Amino acid sequence: METRKEIDPLGEKAIPKDAYYGIQTFRATENFPVSGIKAPRPFIKAYVLIKKAAAIANSSVGWLEPKTAKAIVQACDEVLEGKLLDQFVVDVYQAGAGTSFNMNVNEVLANRALEILGKQKGDYKSVGPNDHVNMGQSTNDTFPTALHISVLMALQPLLKVLDELSAAFEELGKKNAHVLKSGRTHLQDAVPVTIGQEFSAYGSSIANATAELRKRQENLYYLALGGTATGTGANAHPDYKRLAIGELAKMTGFPLKPAGNNFEALQSHRAGQTVSSGLKELALELIRIANDLRLLASGPTTGLNEITLPPVQPGSSIMPGKVNPVMAECLDMVAFQVVGNDLAVSYAVQAGQLELNVMTPVIMYNMLFSIQILTNYLPAFTNRCVKGITVDEKRCEQYLEKNPSLATLLAPKIGYLEAAKIAKQAQAENRTVKEVALEKGLIKPEELEEIFSRKRLLNEP
Repeated sequence: METRKEIDPLGEKAIPKDAYYGIQTFRATENFPVSGIKAPRPFIKAYVLIKKAAAIANSSVGWLEPKTAKAIVQACDEVLEGKLLDQFVVDVYQAGAGTSFNMNVNEVLANRALEILGKQKGDYKSVGPNDHVNMGQSTNDTFPTALHISVLMALQPLLKVLDELSAAFEELGKKNAHVLKSGRTHLQDAVPVTIGQEFSAYGSSIANATAELRKRQENLYYLALGGTATGTGANAHPDYKRLAIGELAKMTGFPLKPAGNNFEALQSHRAGQTVSSGLKELALELIRIANDLRLLASGPTTGLNEITLPPVQPGSSIMPGKVNPVMAECLDMVAFQVVGNDLAVSYAVQAGQLELNVMTPVIMYNMLFSIQILTNYLPAFTNRCVKGITVDEKRCEQYLEKNPSLATLLAPKIGYLEAAKIAKQAQAENRTVKEVALEKGLIKPEELEEIFSRKRLLNEP
């Protein structure tokens, strides 16, 4: 393999001649052979947008030569178009604060800019990763900024997917609004609901979790960029922060603003934690809903079997004809992972010390991973599970007829203790509450009809 020599403060190394990354990136690949997982594309895009905005801002204030700035901007645009993505080789588990990845970006853009200017890779006196691409910046302010921007970009498709899932449950609720069934509390029979109400509750909970995510993403609009190493803005032009963040706002379409306190923005990742926690809270709702669907579909002969989930694949390698609730099972596993990712984020968020939280790389990876797996899977769950759910109205009716908790509706007329006796007798004799109540003659037949009408069962106006 042909190589070129590069020098950094630690010495000299041979770098693959055709590589756009340089010596500091190469050292990182040697130091951190951890997972083989590289930075997600949204994060690469966000980081390159920052470098483009920085080049434009530094050129505007006269610090960066226009020709150099133009070459850096062109290199950025090429990466944003999808080129050179294989050159971002640093593992997501890396040096604290993300210095390795920042330098990976700086080196790739510097070497591509050098090519654009007709110069050789590694000619860092002409265009340097540190002196030009990283001008007015530090890993300490660019990495948190890229975290915010990448999460904002990744969240938008997820929010749309969640809206579609919520709407699918709401539609299922409307379609089955007429189907009365036994309610269940403590997994025991309770007063009636409609299965449409159950489905509408699922849609509402997802809509509320989505609304909370939309609200919390606003915390990410405030950026650390311009704080450089410790929040003071050392080595940056006084106008740089305003200009660079203004460019980022135009590029991304988000109302991005400088952080109110640069020192807090470097020390604290509370803003990111609010979104990570929102993802976890969403995941907890998804787990609950998936498990309800599995329970309602259990059987077909020894479970509830009130609903049927669409069969999407054979359920067993040994039991012919068995079909399992695989889409809901997969949703559980995806959501469990999101909960675990948030725990990793939480540990990293509390690990900040003094002027900097150096654990940003693991925060970035776990947040983007959670968003990715939810965004990838939820459309499949919506289309291949929720939209195909059917309700067994006859089974719901059979359960409701034998539900001893219907005696609750008799209590206002005959008292709690008498109603409890009827419930116990009905259950012991495998009869309906209505039959036992008629037999005892405690309530007139026409009153019973009124009490057990749909209007009374559901307390409708």
